[in-house]
Amino acid sequence: MRKEKIIVFVLFLVVFAHISAQDLLTKEEAILQTLENNYDIILTENSLETARNNASVYNSGYLPTLFTNANASYDLNDSEATQISGDVVSTSSLESKNLSASVGFNYTLFNGLGRYYTYGKLKETYNLTELQARAVLENTLITLFSAYYEVARLTENLDNQKQTLEISKERLKRATYGSDYGQNTKLDVLNAEVDLNNDSITYLGVQRELANAKRDLNIVLGTDVNKEVSVDTTIVYLDDMYLEYVLEKSLENNVDYLQAKKALELGEYDVKINNSGWMPNVSLTSSYAWSKNYSDPFNPDNPFSTVERYQNGLNAGVGLTWNLFDGGNTTTRVRNAKIAVDRLETQKEQQEEFLKRDVNNAWEIYQNALFTLKVQKVNVETNKLNFERSTEYYKLGQISSIDFRLAQVNLVNAELTYSAAKYSAKTAELVLLQLAGDIIANKQF
Repeated sequence: MRKEKIIVFVLFLVVFAHISAQDLLTKEEAILQTLENNYDIILTENSLETARNNASVYNSGYLPTLFTNANASYDLNDSEATQISGDVVSTSSLESKNLSASVGFNYTLFNGLGRYYTYGKLKETYNLTELQARAVLENTLITLFSAYYEVARLTENLDNQKQTLEISKERLKRATYGSDYGQNTKLDVLNAEVDLNNDSITYLGVQRELANAKRDLNIVLGTDVNKEVSVDTTIVYLDDMYLEYVLEKSLENNVDYLQAKKALELGEYDVKINNSGWMPNVSLTSSYAWSKNYSDPFNPDNPFSTVERYQNGLNAGVGLTWNLFDGGNTTTRVRNAKIAVDRLETQKEQQEEFLKRDVNNAWEIYQNALFTLKVQKVNVETNKLNFERSTEYYKLGQISSIDFRLAQVNLVNAELTYSAAKYSAKTAELVLLQLAGDIIANKQF
C-alpha cells in the first residue's frame, strides 16, 4: 500500500511539473503580450495614427478646394400699380422660376513658402510623435521586466523559504525525539517551535508579496490581474558592454535626446513659417456657372420683357494679396520664434549633459551590481558549505541548536541577497541599454 502511494505521489509530481512548464511565461511571450495588450501602448498607437493623418498631403494645403452650388426658386405674386394718369394696373398670380448651378475651384499658387514649411513641420511633428511612441515602448519594457524580475526574485525567495521551513520542521521533529529520549532539554523544543513559527510567518509573507507582484505583472501584460503566471528565473548577462560604446550610442540614439533635437528642428520651421508672412500670396480661382430664369409671359408694364433666359459660362481669375504692413505682428512672431529656437537649443545642450551624467551614473551602478553579484555568489557557496557541515555536526550532537539555526539563517540571508543582486544587475543592464537606445533591438532580456 505504501509503495502504491509513493508511485501515485511521483506521478503527481511529474504531471504537475509538466503543467508548470506549459504555464511558464517566457520573456519573449511577455514582450508579445505587452505589445498586444498593454494599455499605454494601445493609447500611443492611437496618437501615432492621428499624427500620421495630420502629416498627410490632405492636410498640407497643396491640394485645391473644389466646390459646387445649386439654387432653385419659385415666386407667385399679385401686384397693383397706380400710374401718373391715375390708371390702376393690377396683375394676379404672376409666376416666375429661377434655376442656377455652378462648380469651381480655388488653388493657392504661392503663399511665401508658408505652405511648404508648414507641410515640412507636419512631417517632422509625426517623426516627433514616433519618438514619443518609442519612449513609451522603452519605458513599458523597463516596467515589464522590473515586474517580471520581481516575480522571479520572489519565486526564488519562496522556494528558499520553503526549504527553510522544511528544515525547521525536521529540526523540531529531531528536538522532540531528543527530548522524549532525554538527549536534550525542553528548551531546545521550544526554540525549534519558535523558529518554525517565524519561518512559517515569513513564508506566508513571501507568498503574499509574490501574489501582489504577479498582479503587477499582469497589469503590464494587459491581462486579468488574478491570472496565475510563472516566470523564467534564468538570467543571462551581456558581455560586450563598454562605457565608451554606451556614451557614443546614447548621443546617436537616445530617445530623449532625439526628442530634444527634433523639437529644435520644429522651432526652426516656426521661424521659416512666420517669415513667409512678409511674402505675397497668389491664388487661382475658376468656375463654371449655369442659370435659367422663367417669368409669366403677361407683363402689361413692358410688352417686350423677357419671358425666359438661359445663361452659362466659364470664368477664371488670378489674385494677388500682399500685406505690406500688418502693424508689426509678423515681426513680433518672427522674433518670438527665434527666441524659442534659442531656448530649444539650450534645452538640447542641457539634455546632452544630463544624458552624459545619467550614462556615467548608470554605468557605475551596473559595475557595482556585477561586483556585488560576484561576491554574493561566493558568499552563497561559503554559507552553503558551512550549513552542510553544521548539519552534520548537529546530527552528531557536536553543536547546539542555536549554532545550527545561525548557520541556517546565514544561508537563507545569503541566498536572498544573491537573488536580489542577480536581478538588480540585470535591471541595471537594461537601464544602460535604454540610455544607449538599444533596448528595443536587444534580444537578450
